[in-house]
Amino acid sequence: MKKTVLYIVIPCYNEEEVLPLTGGQFLGKIKGLISQGRVGDESRVLYVDDGSRDGTWRIIEDQARADGHVMGIRQSRNRGHQNAVLAGLMESYALGCDAAVSIDCDGQDDIDAVDRMLDAYEDGCEIVYGVREDRHTDTFFKRFTAESYYRFLRFMGAEVVFNHADYRLMGRRAIEALSQFKEVNLFLRGMAPLIGFKSTAVSYARRERQAGRSHYPLGKMLKLAFDGITSLSVKPIRMITLTGIAISLISLIGILWSLITVWTGHAVPGWASTACIVFFMGGLQALFMGIIGEYIGKIYLETKGRPRYIIERRTFDAREPDERPICEVDKR
Repeated sequence: MKKTVLYIVIPCYNEEEVLPLTGGQFLGKIKGLISQGRVGDESRVLYVDDGSRDGTWRIIEDQARADGHVMGIRQSRNRGHQNAVLAGLMESYALGCDAAVSIDCDGQDDIDAVDRMLDAYEDGCEIVYGVREDRHTDTFFKRFTAESYYRFLRFMGAEVVFNHADYRLMGRRAIEALSQFKEVNLFLRGMAPLIGFKSTAVSYARRERQAGRSHYPLGKMLKLAFDGITSLSVKPIRMITLTGIAISLISLIGILWSLITVWTGHAVPGWASTACIVFFMGGLQALFMGIIGEYIGKIYLETKGRPRYIIERRTFDAREPDERPICEVDKR
């Protein structure tokens, strides 16, 4: 029976401090699975350099020269974590993998959970989610905001797996199905459940980052959170409509009350109540316009149909850069 060809996809951005530490762990895992007979010798570790400005690509090239089970691709510029993961999955698919595991390179996700992911894949699951057992390594603020965010996403109508980020196994059928999703604004942890194949989850304990610093500060986390909501749900638009209806009804009651007050001769002049109403409605309208504008902006970007990633270089491609075709999905 043919053994599973597994690719471990690792997005990297300015990770020259941590990659020398975690690179051996990823290579050790893939070679260990090969020696155990769990996966075929064609299995690989595939790094995706997301346009790093430090020595990340040089380290990837060195590791690829040192061992044939390591491969790397480099994007032409930084396009974001989600686009880097997608590039790695599609490249793995083009190279003939049976399954691909996406994992961050900082060593926080337990690489040994791959064994249980493979068990679930062999039992027929096309998607296996890595789910954190707890968040004891996070600060109280990050833990509270992250868990509240997942609950809020569900409330807003988005289908997400609680405490799951981008550590997951996807079978070849699932990756092929994912390639049919054409949106430019990517939120993979919300897109994967939409595929609909048989899936399950494995839990693991998350560790401290082994070196370097996180490339997801609060600003980027908030942007990803808002992208997730607006990419997966139109409920904010519907809430605006319902709020508008409610305010209209309240305003109608206020108008009737004002008219009755005038007719009965009990009108009292005052600017405070008027100013408060104007300020409140002005702020509400600005908020609503901002939410609607976010959706319009996403429509604008989607209609352009720009490539979600462009691969500039591959460690396993001997051709010169100007001889290689530039395309989103290599059809090899």
